[in-house]
Amino acid sequence: MTRSTRSRAAIGSVAAAMLALAGCSGSGGGAGGEYDPDEAIELEISWWGDDDRARLFGEVIDLFEAEYPNITVVETPVGAPDDLFNRLATDFAGGGGTAPDVFALGGAKPQEYGDLGALLDLSTVSEQLDSSAYPDFSLTSAIVDDTLYGLPTGGNATAAFINADIFEQAGVPLPEEGWTWDDLVDVAGQIGGAGLTNDAGNPIYGIDLRIQDIMGTYAAQVSEVGMYDWDGKLGVDADQIASWYEIEQRLNENGGLPDPSVVTSNWQLPPDQQPFTIGQAAITFGYTNLMTAYSAAGNVQMMLPPTDTDLSGIALLPSAYWSVNAATEHPEAAAMLVDWFLHEPAAAELILDTRGVPFNPDTLAVVSPLLEGPAQTAADYVGRVFDEGVVAPPQPAGGSIMNELSQRMEAEVLFGRMSTDDAAAQWMEELGAALEE
Repeated sequence: MTRSTRSRAAIGSVAAAMLALAGCSGSGGGAGGEYDPDEAIELEISWWGDDDRARLFGEVIDLFEAEYPNITVVETPVGAPDDLFNRLATDFAGGGGTAPDVFALGGAKPQEYGDLGALLDLSTVSEQLDSSAYPDFSLTSAIVDDTLYGLPTGGNATAAFINADIFEQAGVPLPEEGWTWDDLVDVAGQIGGAGLTNDAGNPIYGIDLRIQDIMGTYAAQVSEVGMYDWDGKLGVDADQIASWYEIEQRLNENGGLPDPSVVTSNWQLPPDQQPFTIGQAAITFGYTNLMTAYSAAGNVQMMLPPTDTDLSGIALLPSAYWSVNAATEHPEAAAMLVDWFLHEPAAAELILDTRGVPFNPDTLAVVSPLLEGPAQTAADYVGRVFDEGVVAPPQPAGGSIMNELSQRMEAEVLFGRMSTDDAAAQWMEELGAALEE
């Protein structure tokens, strides 16, 4: 099931610029000549992540350039997803000619830029980039009107991470599978109120919470389809959203959460700086590819998140997609670069599961035997989600505001400026309007 293109007046100028570029450029828009191994080609590739990822991807690119000496790859990594998305918005507003040839996209961005015609139809480069082995669910978020605009880097699933050392220190029994949200509120409050400190002398919290890491899972537990339905509309109602903010309010009141000023300041922290990683929280929610980073906190275990229903709410989601600029002058070479990152065994041996467990079976066969310790734990959890998870409709283009909106309403509730019902009503109003644009 795919979402059909809708009129988006708010971004019509971007679409017009893309159409104008396609009409005046003889070599852009995927219309360039076939790949010539004797032609000197320069490609730009951009992604988000920390310095370790930049070094790792640099090694992958070095191997690519050694295999294809006529191609020079310019790397333009950024620190956070929004840094890249803000750049792309500016580039595509100008027609896309200044945007990278290859870039990572996440969330609603493949849908948004697919709507705009800013991304290359991957069927036009199928000789260089084969998508036939990917499971259908892994491609859903990058398909618009039956056209594929990206391939997933790998899959992650939301998990509850438990620091067993802190539970032991607090004298609180570990949660058991099948735990509820009441159970979480209870144990987080016990640990947050125990007056514990970590090795650095900083207070230990019951839970280190970033709403963007759990909101979608909770929505899929309490509604029939999850955050969105298959038509790109909201799949939740105001009462269901209010019930989430009530959980946070209870955690705030019983000391399970740190002070709201700490919660809000932690929204955008990289994994290595988050309170859970530095031994300052007993519980957090995140994606499975964070297990290696989080294991630095001590004896860390992974569990299915709490639920009050028969649904886990967990979907196996692509961590990101690689897409190609529709305006690239070298579509075949750009597709070859994506193929290298996703399907080349030598690249897979370097990347492993750092961008999620690979969906491509051949790549997974290379990666799986090399995983150990925390990485293997994460891969095992992902395998469990294959059996117990849900299939999530794609995040529609207007859904790109969901994280920021959820955080903003979270702050209003935690600081006591809005009731949970009022925050949920505003959440519904703003996100519903964004989906209609």
